[in-house]
Amino acid sequence: MSDLRILAEGLRFPEGPVAFADGSVALVELEARRITRIAPDGAKSTIATVEGAPNGLAVGSDGALYLCNNGGFAWHEEAGLLRPSGQAADYSGGRIERIDPATGAVTRLYDSCDGVPLKGPNDLVFDGKGGFWFTDLGKVRARDRDHGGVYWAAEDGSRIVEAAYPVFGGGNGIGLSPDGEVLYVAETETGRLWAWDILSPGRLRKAPWPSVHGGRLLCQFPGFRRLDSLAVAASGNVVVATLVSGEITTVSPSGEIVEVVTMPDRMPTNICFGGPDLRTAYVTLSTTGRLAALPWSEPGLRLAFG
Repeated sequence: MSDLRILAEGLRFPEGPVAFADGSVALVELEARRITRIAPDGAKSTIATVEGAPNGLAVGSDGALYLCNNGGFAWHEEAGLLRPSGQAADYSGGRIERIDPATGAVTRLYDSCDGVPLKGPNDLVFDGKGGFWFTDLGKVRARDRDHGGVYWAAEDGSRIVEAAYPVFGGGNGIGLSPDGEVLYVAETETGRLWAWDILSPGRLRKAPWPSVHGGRLLCQFPGFRRLDSLAVAASGNVVVATLVSGEITTVSPSGEIVEVVTMPDRMPTNICFGGPDLRTAYVTLSTTGRLAALPWSEPGLRLAFG
């Protein structure tokens, strides 16, 4: 599309963009195991390096960066395209980490819930009530895979709750409605977008069987489409990075697909909103290692600590 600009290239599977007021964007490079800042002129600088694989990224109430670390992927690269290909040989376990953006110091907050190890934390969103919701995609191996799930955790490291489990196709993108009353989760392998009403931090209203995790199906995406991260617009629309088809898909709060924007990569994995009016969309084009920016048709929702 003619109004799409490439801000940075040569990134090693970028995800988790976070837009700052100065026009810079922080993101993760999964394969390179680092958190990188992209300046408005495209210059790159390293905020921190981590073991495992950095995934979802968000700013907390203290200004620190909070990270979903999935523990590590194996990688496949051909013809200039890079993509994950299952659990890494040196997989080090899933965890939630806090990163000091000034020093790059990494602190582990959580690596289990009720004695059960986290497998592959993927994305997170702060609720402005002392904590954050996050997804676990699970890990994929040659002959089996983990179930995904949805969790809530206190920002100070004091409490973690398994809120919805299992998400068979892997919990990926996660976001909150503008009023903070509804939680949205994208399930990767099934192409399904789920919603739960929030009762309190860590507690979701569960629908009865046959929904095993208690969510209500908001939208079943058509054809062969896998879902990655998501963002929420100020209108309440849910904007989902859509894999395989290489699209950004907007779904209304009632579940209708209202807009589809094609991206120049089959794996546009993450989207966030920035700029003074939150009408600039930043999209990670992951297999080709690029960060793109484009004007969006509506403003994004201002995050709790954005």
